[in-house]
Amino acid sequence: MSDTQDLRVAVLGVGVMGADHVDRINRRISGARVTVISDASPERAAQVGATARDAQLVADPFEAIAVEDVDAVLLATPSAVHAEQVLACLHAGKPVLCEKPLATDAEGALEIVRREAELGRRLVQVGFMRRFDHEHERLKSLIDTGDLGQPLMMHCAHRNPAVSPRCDSAAVITNSVVHEIDATRFLLGEEIMAITVLRPTPSSHAAEGLQDPQLVILETETGRMVDIEVFVNAGVGYEVRTEVVGERGSAMIGLDVGLVRRTEPGSWGGQITPGFRERFGQAYDSEVQRWVDAIHAGGRSGDCVDGPGSWDGYAAAAVCAAGIRSLETWDRIEVDMVPRSIIGRSGSAGAAPDQPE
Repeated sequence: MSDTQDLRVAVLGVGVMGADHVDRINRRISGARVTVISDASPERAAQVGATARDAQLVADPFEAIAVEDVDAVLLATPSAVHAEQVLACLHAGKPVLCEKPLATDAEGALEIVRREAELGRRLVQVGFMRRFDHEHERLKSLIDTGDLGQPLMMHCAHRNPAVSPRCDSAAVITNSVVHEIDATRFLLGEEIMAITVLRPTPSSHAAEGLQDPQLVILETETGRMVDIEVFVNAGVGYEVRTEVVGERGSAMIGLDVGLVRRTEPGSWGGQITPGFRERFGQAYDSEVQRWVDAIHAGGRSGDCVDGPGSWDGYAAAAVCAAGIRSLETWDRIEVDMVPRSIIGRSGSAGAAPDQPE
């Protein structure tokens, strides 16, 4: 790929998220085009492929990664195969944007961090799209500039209208709470040291055996606390709210009216966003465009990441693993995370059946 050529992208997995990415790259992203599509369903691959001019269909995902006509890979395949496919991208020396999770367990994610560090360049970006959302960016700026004073607490709500009956209690953590875990690290700029998962009365709309809702408490390394209400069968719409409480005030995002600062009396109203694609459409567009731009800037030997990297994927996986243990034991669980200093330069510059997001 030369500096003037479009980035040739293989999209692996073209279900709801992957099909969105194919459409996004073809219609709204500059400097890239989809050249290869791969999916476990030949019918689905053909249907999505018909919308991507000149894209070839390759059934085997590992063959798709190796195709000469591919400069970079976007993974939207099922979570269970992410780690193996990311490692194949590293082996091929190709940048990859992997939808969360980076791996289904912390050990698999850590292996990716180590393998990338051995290469000496950053090739792995993880799809924590909230970091690219304009509201989250504004909230991060308020924290970093000190306008709210020292942050003390954070309150989060994550509600989906419904999920598949196949969703289990652990998947609520690994596929939904994982976003709040990364948002906590992004907004507060520090690691999470402990997690407690509480079990409120289950909703009658939850499948048998599914603990929904859940109340999650995160503790950061400086003692800040974050509470997360996650309710994946809320039945109303898609709601993601985050409020940071500081020494000099608070700020909240996710009310479908932009950031709201509680500095004087006021009121607001409106309709609830129906789904995650509507709520975070801008964030997904910005995420993929910045990924494409980073690969063009990095070329064949430089870093190809502009956003959360492999370390962020590992850190989130480690917290999720502790969260699942807490869910099972009803205990507060300390996060078992290796010191970052022993890994190398991999990951981002700092903490500064799959279900809906």
